Amino acid sequence: MVDLQARMALKAEASRLYLSYLWWVIEPLLYVAVFYLVFNIFLRSGREDFLVFLIVGKIPFLWFSKSVTLASNSIVENRGLISQIDLPKTLFPYVSVFGALYKEWVVFLVMLMLVALHGYYPDLSWFWLIPVFVVQFLFILCCALIGAFLVSYVADIRMIISMGMMFLMFTSGIFWDINDIADPNKRALLFLFNPVAFFIDSYRKVLVDHGVIDLEHLLAIGFASLVLLALLHLVFGRYSKQLAARVLAL
Repeated sequence: MVDLQARMALKAEASRLYLSYLWWVIEPLLYVAVFYLVFNIFLRSGREDFLVFLIVGKIPFLWFSKSVTLASNSIVENRGLISQIDLPKTLFPYVSVFGALYKEWVVFLVMLMLVALHGYYPDLSWFWLIPVFVVQFLFILCCALIGAFLVSYVADIRMIISMGMMFLMFTSGIFWDINDIADPNKRALLFLFNPVAFFIDSYRKVLVDHGVIDLEHLLAIGFASLVLLALLHLVFGRYSKQLAARVLAL
């Protein structure tokens, strides 16, 4: 049901646009172009590889921010359907997250092609992208469910989520290198409280530096995400009726 709903939503969205599915790629590239103009042309970042550096940082962040933002509003936006039939409330954020996922694999392919065109050719280290991608997806699901639950109870939370995404955009190392933080303890603290920064740094280590990711930290995030997902499903199941009543009262 999640797969069907996600695909139908994507088709409906594409049918309303002249360039249809091309916007899946055009939109993130426009974001990259704008930030490249500001930070490299106007502000002179000083990095020779700033375009690749920006692409590898901005595209994974857009996946996270768009998924969580859309999913956070998904239950409230489906109050009409909720009033007619009793469905698992997790269905709606899952549809939003999977819809974003279907877009993202296309965007990631474009990202990989652009990286290769700039001289960062594929090698065996690129296989590290698979576990990073999977764990980021699990983390996105957790944040999406939390956001959807909170917004269903307090609509103002969506404003906090929007401001939180802006905060993360500037603190996750999209425009600057996390490794410029000289103190390893501070860097580890940032990764602990901001997994998005860790994901972005991991993508760069693989695609740009051809290095090895911090597998222990990645596994810790993955395990924590799985545990949190299980707990969130229990919470959604426990408060399903209260959640529906709250959404219909908004």
